Amino acid sequence: MKENKRRFLLAGIPALLCLTAFPVSVLAAEAEEAAQPAMYATFWALVPPVVAIALALITKEVYSSLFVGILVGALFYSGFSFEGTVVHIFQGGIISVLSDSYNVGILVFLVILGTMVCLMNRAGGSAAFGRWASTRIKGRVGAQLATIVLGVLIFIDDYFNCLTVGSVMRPVTDKHHISRAKLAYLIDATAAPVCIIAPISSWAAAVSGFVEGEDGLAIFVRAIPYNYYALLTIVMMVSMVLLKVEYGSMRTHERNAVKGDLFTTAGRPYANEKDSTEGNPRGTVADLLIPIFSLVICCVIGMIYTGGFFEGTDFITAFSQSDASVGLAIGSFFGLIITVAVYSIRRILSFTDCMSCIPEGFKAMVPAILILTFAWTLKSMTDSLGAAEFVAGLVQSSAQSILRFLPAIIFLVACFLAFATGTSWGTFGILIPIVVEAFSGTSETMMIISISACMAGAVCGDHCSPISDTTIMASAGAQCDHVNHVSTQLPYAIVAAAVSFVTYIVAGFVQKAWIALPVGIVLMLGAVAALKYAGYTVKE
Repeated sequence: MKENKRRFLLAGIPALLCLTAFPVSVLAAEAEEAAQPAMYATFWALVPPVVAIALALITKEVYSSLFVGILVGALFYSGFSFEGTVVHIFQGGIISVLSDSYNVGILVFLVILGTMVCLMNRAGGSAAFGRWASTRIKGRVGAQLATIVLGVLIFIDDYFNCLTVGSVMRPVTDKHHISRAKLAYLIDATAAPVCIIAPISSWAAAVSGFVEGEDGLAIFVRAIPYNYYALLTIVMMVSMVLLKVEYGSMRTHERNAVKGDLFTTAGRPYANEKDSTEGNPRGTVADLLIPIFSLVICCVIGMIYTGGFFEGTDFITAFSQSDASVGLAIGSFFGLIITVAVYSIRRILSFTDCMSCIPEGFKAMVPAILILTFAWTLKSMTDSLGAAEFVAGLVQSSAQSILRFLPAIIFLVACFLAFATGTSWGTFGILIPIVVEAFSGTSETMMIISISACMAGAVCGDHCSPISDTTIMASAGAQCDHVNHVSTQLPYAIVAAAVSFVTYIVAGFVQKAWIALPVGIVLMLGAVAALKYAGYTVKE
């Protein structure tokens, strides 16, 4: 009897497993089919970021606006299911982006930079530099030009640029009554636009990685003369500073700054920190320069380390294949150690005082960290809705029919995509492979121009977008209200984008950099001169 039972069980178990597996496999297949929402790769994929951006500009409140955009994306993804929406917001969004190693590396870098800024302030280095600069930098024009020059010199990485230039130049621009909004614009306009035309930068590494089947770094270098938005933005900045031209809401901010109000609006983050930046009266300029140089050198070493430089890879290749997140985190950590050691040895700050700067630096970066987290989450919503596939399909379907106008069209598409998603690197990843495939083996010059149009448009959209990490960093570096920065910068970026669009039309027909670029420069200088002639100036 027992033997029969055992035989029955042995025979029945496989059958039972088969019966059990059948509904499981059906459910798995159904789940796989349901993985893509009904709105996947449609126009609706771009609606969540548009909602967030519109709300931020209307309400002047960035946190709730970003969350509403995230909520809309999760609703679209889940098919308006309550449970699915909540799960996607947290599991597919916030928790996912905060567990991403690249994002965590950037957050570590942010906290360490915030700590170093606090250290330099408490040691008196920032105040000493301000005193030194006040004897050499004369007037508002000189302070703005000095900010631009420093921004151009720090071309390694846009995050590093934003926070370093902001911490160094803020005391100088405050002294010369330059609004925080204008400082944020100068920082932002010398961050991504400079990095995208610097062959040795984290951006060059990113772009090179997206050019499959070609020499990525060589193409990046050849594309520099066609990167009109970046080049013309620099021309626009310098000419506007020299001619004292301001327009849009920036003009109001600058007029108020001349009268002593650096913020204009009620939103004035860090306004009370001015009292705490005097620091140690024994601090010198060296107490600012040593940490900055240590940070630069250590971050460069950190980046080439991640690219395999110390394993035999040459410097350029190591930079082109570096991991910016890990490299900047490692480099900033060693920069912090050097700074603490120098301050302790020189008895400028005690070790206890140095350690107390860590939580202070973290607190200073909380607004930027919150906005970045929400912006990354919003991007994950658009990714899950297939925004990349939707835009890629549009570009591929029209690539051959509008060949001469393609660079200008790609520029506009990249602008919109980067503006809506808040990421220029993501835009590179979507559009550059399409451009390479479209022109590979046909017209190499048009491929170079179109790749540069993609890069320029991505930087332009990134420059305009309130959910862009670089824009958020620029606000943090200038200690400016984020919405103020976005609303004052947008009119400037639009003018540069319009001139760049016309220049790309010219480039599509002449296909020669030495003709198209001068045309763009003349148009840009003409636009600035017209604004000055129309009376859009600020008197000191």
